Amino acid sequence: MLTYEDLTSIFLKAAANLELVTHPEYWMNARSLEREFACTCHTGTCDDAEHHSSCTVSFTWSTMDTALSLEGPVGICDFFHEPDEHCPHLHTSDIPPLVLDLAYSTPLHSTSVVSPSLADLTQMLKLRASENSSRANETRPGVTLTMQDNRLLPETLTLQQRVELPIWHPDGMRGLHDDGRHRSEHFIMRRHDDDDADDDEGEIMADNPRPEDWLPQVMMEVCQDVTRVLEALDEVRSQVR
Repeated sequence: MLTYEDLTSIFLKAAANLELVTHPEYWMNARSLEREFACTCHTGTCDDAEHHSSCTVSFTWSTMDTALSLEGPVGICDFFHEPDEHCPHLHTSDIPPLVLDLAYSTPLHSTSVVSPSLADLTQMLKLRASENSSRANETRPGVTLTMQDNRLLPETLTLQQRVELPIWHPDGMRGLHDDGRHRSEHFIMRRHDDDDADDDEGEIMADNPRPEDWLPQVMMEVCQDVTRVLEALDEVRSQVR
């Protein structure tokens, strides 16, 4: 069983172990009952934070996650309809992951970028961030602009990353890049009990992925990535002149 509180605690503990300064915020949507978490992270002191890169890590915990946490795959059935042993919810590996959104920013303080150019700068940013990210499966760089003295000047370098944690996937982290055809030892193969005795096709019964066993180490790796990308951002910014 894994709860929203467990997940936020695991992240904050991992960040603290790497000496990341954290500023967590928590919300609940009273209409949808979704719970949201966002935490701004940076290195160094808070007094000097505006001069360095920062990262906001956020995720949403839905009522579906609560059902899965409490009951496992059968919780999906309880969530939508009466349980049925033949329900496809119990025989699938197509379970959405928990998505962590990582939003990085580093201030340029409206510096007039001469070398490298903005295009080269964002490409360098994407390359360096990708090199230092072991868990992110998407990286998108960007630049925010501001008008000053009738000129558009770059104000902030931004970077968006997406990390998928298959905490309810029957195969755990090994199912992160599952293509739907994989059959692991954590899947229980069940034969169709019907007249087609010669049919070799089987069903996948979702097993207990036990995210509480492996998630702390994975979250530590995510925070290590955050630390390395923050360092890479500051290094890229130092090349702006």
